[in-house]
Amino acid sequence: MLLFSFSLPLTKVAVGGFNPFLTATGRVVIAGGIAAVLLVIARVPWPAKAQLKPLLFTMAGAVFGWPILLALALQRTTSAHAAVIAAFMPLSTALFAVLRSHERVTRQFWLAACAGTAALVLFALSRGGAEGGDLIADLLIVGAVLSSSWCYVEGAAITKVMPGWQVISWVVVLALPIAVPASLLLWWATSANYQTTAVEWTSLVLLGVSSMYLGFFAWYRGLSRAGAAYGGQVQQLQALLTLVWSALLLGEVVTFMTAVTAVAVVFCVAWALRSRATVTVAPEE
Repeated sequence: MLLFSFSLPLTKVAVGGFNPFLTATGRVVIAGGIAAVLLVIARVPWPAKAQLKPLLFTMAGAVFGWPILLALALQRTTSAHAAVIAAFMPLSTALFAVLRSHERVTRQFWLAACAGTAALVLFALSRGGAEGGDLIADLLIVGAVLSSSWCYVEGAAITKVMPGWQVISWVVVLALPIAVPASLLLWWATSANYQTTAVEWTSLVLLGVSSMYLGFFAWYRGLSRAGAAYGGQVQQLQALLTLVWSALLLGEVVTFMTAVTAVAVVFCVAWALRSRATVTVAPEE
């Protein structure tokens, strides 16, 4: 979560010097290059045919859905505002995990999920007091969160048969045939419109190395051990950390309404976590 919490501020900086689509494909090229080297060194065999489908689903959300939609949103709003809208990711991750694995949850879990979502909807409609926020930006962030949540659940499912670092490595490597030509084309078509500095380049590289790759090493291992619904609740820390980085690194103003909403969402996520049903398996006779 520490590495993931830098994703929004770094993307906000990167879109100042790159086309938003290039920030998405560029980070994949960086991560995919590193992953390809590691897979070759470790002599990891090509994924089995049955594993390709979930890997491609994970790729769609992690490589293209989340980065592209997020970059487009951050052209219209602040990192702090986006962080609060994205704070419902733990709940959406848990909901996807419940739907996919048929995990039993209590009524309180659903109440907590609805309460957290309601807080976010009210914040979105009020713009949260954040300058530059609008409904289109909020909808883009919601789409990005849903893409990310789905890829978390799909990727966690593959960790039952494949180590987490190999999952994310194959995800970014499989995306290279799309990401490399797309990045070259986008650079050729849009670079003249931007005055890219070392700061934007550094942000893009950090996005590729950390939130697009290394962060998933620990994340998928944690989800594999704890389960996607339970482990995903750790994401409640991401919103608060992102607000801190947005204020410290970007000088963004974290409004009172933003802070209150973030705390309310974290409370609802904690409520959902505590109300999670404990399933007891009866011993075989």
